[in-house]
Amino acid sequence: TQPAATIPPARAQTRLRVGVIGCGGRGTGAAINSLEASPDTQIVALADVFQDRLDSCRNELAKSEDFSERARVADDHCFVGFDAYQQLLDRGDTDLVILATPPGFRARHFAAAVAARKHVFMEKPVAVDPAGIRAVLAAAAHADAANLRVVAGTQRRHERSYIEAMSRLRDGAIGRITAARCFWNQGGLWMNRREPQWSDTEWQLRNWLYFTWLSGDHICEQHVHNLDAVNWALDATPKSCLALGGRQVRTDPAYGNIFDHFAVLYEYPGDVHVTSMCRQIEGCGGMVEEGFTGTDGTCITSPGRADIRGKTTWKFKSDNPNPYVEEHKALIEAIIDNRPLNEARRVAESTLTAIMARMSAYTGKPVTWDQALNSKLDLYPTTP
Repeated sequence: TQPAATIPPARAQTRLRVGVIGCGGRGTGAAINSLEASPDTQIVALADVFQDRLDSCRNELAKSEDFSERARVADDHCFVGFDAYQQLLDRGDTDLVILATPPGFRARHFAAAVAARKHVFMEKPVAVDPAGIRAVLAAAAHADAANLRVVAGTQRRHERSYIEAMSRLRDGAIGRITAARCFWNQGGLWMNRREPQWSDTEWQLRNWLYFTWLSGDHICEQHVHNLDAVNWALDATPKSCLALGGRQVRTDPAYGNIFDHFAVLYEYPGDVHVTSMCRQIEGCGGMVEEGFTGTDGTCITSPGRADIRGKTTWKFKSDNPNPYVEEHKALIEAIIDNRPLNEARRVAESTLTAIMARMSAYTGKPVTWDQALNSKLDLYPTTP
């Protein structure tokens, strides 16, 4: 028989108890989005490696007049350290956990959350290497068996402009898709200069964007959104890719070991080729969008925008509710109404789409889907 869900169905419980694992900017933002999404949520526990990050999140949640009553976390529900996530999971008084640590920890935290029988919201990407992808896929299957709900932070999947555009593509608005392109080209992001008292580990954790073992590089951490949209439109994953990239501007050791630009050519089933570019360099032209070419027209998508031209002409003009809130609404409603929802596999596939391109760029060689999925590459640090 199938195990019961962590929370009984049909709104049998007044509040859905939420724990936050990873209290940085994204974890704090996701916690707020969860509170905005439903009056049935309450933040009851926090966990982070660093005390100051936990304190910042706790204070930010508590000061909001809109939902401070649902966001006051007791001292004995705050956990600090590398095992903080497990301490939170072991308490047994959370129904749902938000996983928002650096992505290098995501696969382990997701597997632990599923083992603890928690519903999960996990930020993208969900891994930084093939070993992590396989772990996520295994945990996704366990989540299904345990009747758990899982939503990922690929918010375009919950954005009305994208949902309507993808529906029209499915209905043949541009005919058969023959090619696609996607971009995330922008300037630089934040960087924390190293403090004298920081160990190598603390320095890397506080600058996790710039270390491949923690972020997967920006093609994985950021560009995964665009690649996910391409996989969605094509209803497929790539067969192979050839990529290039490098460190043209961010060469200072303060920026760790990641690249600052990538360019990729993917081959999808049906001889469909996809051009992908991502760049984080100041002073260059910016572009964040996806484009699809079909036998009967073209479609351009980006946050809040969708435009189809050709035999069919259509432009998105409806209201576009905040997708960062909508993704939490979908998760919360699925939990409360006991409806199946598990996005782990598809976000794992989109993450691997990014990882295989990074592997190609780092090695200078073509990489197939099967090579990437079965690679022994595991970036998680091991102790001697």
